[in-house]
Amino acid sequence: MFTGIDEVDWASLRHAYGSAADVPGLLRGLASADAAEREVALDGMYGSVHHQGNVYDSTLACVPFLFALASRTEVQDRGAIVELLVSIGAESTGPRAPAAVRAGAEAFVRLADDPCPGVRRAAAGALVRFLDEPERVLAVLRRRLAVERDEQVLLALTEALGLLVRRHPGRAAGAVDLLAARSGPPYAPGARLAALGQLGLGTPERLPADLVPTAVRLLRERSGRRAADADRGDADTLVGRIRRLRPSDEEGAALLRTLHRALDDRVADRIALLVGQLGSPDPMDRCNAVRMSSGLFRGWRADFTAPVALIGTQLGREQDQLRDSAVAVLVELFGLAAPAADELHALVTVRPDLWVHTWERGRPSLGGPLKALARSGDPRAVPALAQLLARPVVPGGLGFEIVHLGPAAAPLAPALRRRLGRVALDSPEAAESAAPLLAALTALRDPAAVPEVLRLLRGAPDGLGAREALAGQALRALDVLGTAARAATPVLRGLLDTRHAALAAGALWSAEGDPDAVLPVLLRELTHGRSRGARTAAEQLGRLGADARDALPALRRLAGSGRMWERAAAAEALWRIGGDPEPVLPVFRTAWSQNPYTRGAIAGCLAAMGPAGAPLRDLVAAELATARRHTARPGGFGSHDIAQDERLLANCRGALASR
Repeated sequence: MFTGIDEVDWASLRHAYGSAADVPGLLRGLASADAAEREVALDGMYGSVHHQGNVYDSTLACVPFLFALASRTEVQDRGAIVELLVSIGAESTGPRAPAAVRAGAEAFVRLADDPCPGVRRAAAGALVRFLDEPERVLAVLRRRLAVERDEQVLLALTEALGLLVRRHPGRAAGAVDLLAARSGPPYAPGARLAALGQLGLGTPERLPADLVPTAVRLLRERSGRRAADADRGDADTLVGRIRRLRPSDEEGAALLRTLHRALDDRVADRIALLVGQLGSPDPMDRCNAVRMSSGLFRGWRADFTAPVALIGTQLGREQDQLRDSAVAVLVELFGLAAPAADELHALVTVRPDLWVHTWERGRPSLGGPLKALARSGDPRAVPALAQLLARPVVPGGLGFEIVHLGPAAAPLAPALRRRLGRVALDSPEAAESAAPLLAALTALRDPAAVPEVLRLLRGAPDGLGAREALAGQALRALDVLGTAARAATPVLRGLLDTRHAALAAGALWSAEGDPDAVLPVLLRELTHGRSRGARTAAEQLGRLGADARDALPALRRLAGSGRMWERAAAAEALWRIGGDPEPVLPVFRTAWSQNPYTRGAIAGCLAAMGPAGAPLRDLVAAELATARRHTARPGGFGSHDIAQDERLLANCRGALASR
């Protein structure tokens, strides 16, 4: 199986870390009789030869030897080798790797009948991906389905049928019929669920009308069988005890992921499926449902009251894994977690040990249950937060979570001020410690915080030192305090020639209301400042209203060029200063379509414009009618985007209501 390996000039080939001279050793390691050596060799293949899906000349040189290894029955772990081949051919960019694997695809026909279940499982999908004969592939899959007894291989064969349908939609009617047949009796619940998922991905019109109740029933039947098998198999063994302590059902999770992918934008059906799963007597089914809910909440808009309330009920269960999964989801939901607030409060009350999460390194952070309760806006979080503020070490980021409580957090203001006053400004951690406290005091608009905020800013404008990282946030805090921050005006004037000039001018305007003191500074920043400074200057000029009329020509120029954020900010300022919608609405329409992140601010401005914003109400109405969240994207959707999307929806409703 290594014939010719020494004839390859491996030293001249490359992988992720340079010369591929070590690759022959990795290939031989894959054939070792020692399990640890095989594992190290496989890690090396993925870590260097096929690093993060990349293909190098050494990767291509390995393909014939990997096929040879996969075909020798005396080699162990050959299923992993077939999976590596599939990864090289299917997940890589460019045509060379798929062509190299396709050239040896005939081997997958033989491997589909291999004695090893792991090999058969990996070969099923490889057949579809690399053998360009769909009729022949279907014949092999049909034959294997008739004789296969291993449940994992049967699931892989079902997935291969679904892949065949999607890759050859005009030539796979037989595969669709097989899936439809396997989605009903007499097949096992897991096999039927797998077939339903694959039908949904390829031919959703073939799904049964009662899909959700059918799927929920099959899930419960499957979990009942799994529990019975566990009781018979390892109830009195160490492995059995470990499984009960740390339950796992990767197969069930995969089946659910496929079903949810198949349902896609059928959000009502997905909610109904989650509700059914969350009512299961099996904790692992409920745990899988909780984990599955996160992607639905992040990507789609709907009334999630029922599933969120059911996720809340998992907090009182005895299973730590289930509770922790539920908390992780609720933390992401902010206001949408309100239906679970009673259960969160109960957990916070009985488990003060969960208020803080301690890490092996770094400062502790706010624990998930208390964080979720605070983010939901529930005032019952305040007493626990007050106790944490009184401790010698405050969890990192605590102030950022207090922001979501709004005025209900007012009793925390004295403690927040004291903590801010103790921050050592010459410490490397000054910014990290002060920023959350500043954010909370800013949200509370606490006028008594002015001395502590000023302490962060005092000193020479060009020598802020450790305070430099906090200057912008401190200026925003003074800005919202308005005339209560008049004592800060000397410091603010001293910052008008720094990179914080636009923010300092805004705070000075709030404190004194003198346009002559700030207009020249803002005009300078608008025309000569950096991109972010120009945007901030435009936002501040809009606050001046008619007093900033001298800025209209420069704002018109910025609204017609530059980055979309700056253009949108300039357009909003044009409206607030001049009251003319004509130069504003085209910029808003373009920004709305080109940069979804601008929509929240634009919708807020449209609400303030009233009838003048009517020409853009089609955008607002379309947004409210869209089921997908405005920044949803596969694999990159953050939890805070849920809160941003909910604010956008609120602004859109306000814009439609302003007539």
